[in-house]
Amino acid sequence: MNILCADFVLTCNDNFDIFYNGAICFEKEIVDVGNKDDILKKYKNAKITELPKNSVLMPGLVNAHTHLEFSSNIATLTYGSFIPWLNSVIQNREILREKYSESKTEKLLDDMLKSGVTTLGNISSFGIDLLVCKKSKQKIVYFAEAIGSVALALDALYSDFKARVYEALDLKDEKFIPALSVHSPYSTHPIITKKVVELAKNKNLIISTHFMESYAERCWIDNANGEFKDKFFNNFNPDIKPMYESGLEFLKFFDGVKTLFTHSVFANESELEFIKSINASITHCPTSNRLLVNDKLNLQNIKEKNILLSLGTDGLSSNTSLNLWVEMRNAIYLHTNDEIDSLAKTLILSSTNFGAKALGLKIGQLDKNYQSDIISFCLEEIPKNISNLCLQIILQTKSVDLIYINGEKVI
Repeated sequence: MNILCADFVLTCNDNFDIFYNGAICFEKEIVDVGNKDDILKKYKNAKITELPKNSVLMPGLVNAHTHLEFSSNIATLTYGSFIPWLNSVIQNREILREKYSESKTEKLLDDMLKSGVTTLGNISSFGIDLLVCKKSKQKIVYFAEAIGSVALALDALYSDFKARVYEALDLKDEKFIPALSVHSPYSTHPIITKKVVELAKNKNLIISTHFMESYAERCWIDNANGEFKDKFFNNFNPDIKPMYESGLEFLKFFDGVKTLFTHSVFANESELEFIKSINASITHCPTSNRLLVNDKLNLQNIKEKNILLSLGTDGLSSNTSLNLWVEMRNAIYLHTNDEIDSLAKTLILSSTNFGAKALGLKIGQLDKNYQSDIISFCLEEIPKNISNLCLQIILQTKSVDLIYINGEKVI
């Protein structure tokens, strides 16, 4: 058994217990956590590590949504508005795919690990990142993505998707967890969506889907007009109609399967109520929202509805960093109407406890019987007002000093 002793232990449990001068005893799973003196008395034969002054222990970070396959983008894609960005993705999709680099992806994963991300949810459109993700030191929930709206091509599209799913399932272990993704209601035919949900239920897999990311999507699904019609679909088929009668019709496909709805910035009240009713979660990607849609999720509304909220960086197709601390800082600066200390606590929970629950994993909390995914770092200075602790952790932290995954020391 190992014991780590720190000035601050953020359990990130449901009570958000914080132990000052605390300690954690662990093997592959957490044995105990609490006051340092109590832990040392109870577990006298454990190996003890005293962490430096101003040290913080907390669960490893969970980045619930990213796209590693598009990591070659720097300035290829167009930012500022969703439809110009989407058109640039269509135009440059194959270029970005050809520029994909396993070595660069390995470095990105390593950088994420050094920043404290011990688990991530990765959306894979092509499957070219499969082996890199399998070899990762982190836990990866690997979402094979289904996309396609052309009726005549559905069988071929689904066949390709299913082949990628089974390839991932063959590699499943305790750190590589296959999952499924439906791209969005504007891009995925109902027949495909239905088949993906049926497969998820059959194989007991979770699903991620983009939902109501932009105002353009809202106008298209509700009224078959707006930028999607004028500046996107007209390029392919001027007579095309939305594939779903409403956002709610799309959501109802996911009843009965654990689902992460990513973005949901423009979800209406009835849609949010339905998301809550099926115990689904929302994944917030604030930097991506700022760059692509110039708007933000109403966090207060999500909190009042008691909808589980996870945090993601999205991919480098709509971000400049996969560092979750950077994402949290950006969220602090973006959500100017939210009380800052409460927001900081929400962001830390969304990056640990809530993200883990959204992905269906027993991590994200320093609590008995949870998997020992633990990070440690030191603050340059402890805030005099301890109510600012979560905020100062977000503002001061860029990387971590120690990482344990399943109780094994990684860094």
